[in-house]
Amino acid sequence: MKRVIAVANQKGGVGKTTTAVNLAASLAATQRKVLLLDCDPQGNATMGCGIDKRSLELSMTDVLLGDCELAAAMVPVDPGHFTLVPGNQDLVAAEVQLMTMIGREVRLRNALKPVRDHYDVVLIDCPPSLNLLTLNALVAADSVLVPMQCEYYALEGLSALMNTVEQIRASVNTDLELEGILRTMFDPRNNLSNEVSGQLLMHFGEKVFRTVIPRNVRLAEAPSFGKAVLYHDKDSRGALAYLALAGEMIRREEELAAGPVAAEQGDEEPAQ
Repeated sequence: MKRVIAVANQKGGVGKTTTAVNLAASLAATQRKVLLLDCDPQGNATMGCGIDKRSLELSMTDVLLGDCELAAAMVPVDPGHFTLVPGNQDLVAAEVQLMTMIGREVRLRNALKPVRDHYDVVLIDCPPSLNLLTLNALVAADSVLVPMQCEYYALEGLSALMNTVEQIRASVNTDLELEGILRTMFDPRNNLSNEVSGQLLMHFGEKVFRTVIPRNVRLAEAPSFGKAVLYHDKDSRGALAYLALAGEMIRREEELAAGPVAAEQGDEEPAQ
């Protein structure tokens, strides 16, 4: 795949970190080499991977401030079979320091350059706000994956995020695109959920993932065990949903790669 994907939504509590951790584990389960960057000062992705955010030797803070190379801050996630660059509340202070630095919005992109080709997928867990840390992630990314609940206020937040993506595309990252919109914590019995889901499909079409992440107890409790749900209860609806999402993303990528070839074959004249 060879993609850098920012997992972003400025609205909190929509399953953003849950998606980052579980998608990383699910893609790694398909034999992809995956790197997860925790750029959220809450450090929830770090804790969800079983790493203590309070006792980090090196973290995303050191990387963004230029105190170490990205590779030096990497830690293996087991179980999970992917790699993490952890983050914690020190990122709040890092953001303040970044404000005064030249090229502050490209710090993460520059830090990623030496290692990005070593991974099939790099996922960036963004903070639940449109701040300088999120800006760094969006500038470094090829695309944005937006997890969202199907509720009224979520649509408003999505509009604001799309405006930000357009501004970044028009200035510092012309290649940035929408990876897709992921419906999370979905309850098909809820009329509002179904209505908002319908609006998303109408406005964004194929950019809305067919995979839907349900409300699931195992998914909610997995972070307290420091594991992705795949290694907490592999048969749960949450685990199966994230495996399905990984499969859908891989199929999309393969179809995109095969598209021009398929088109050329279709244009060929039949043999006489």
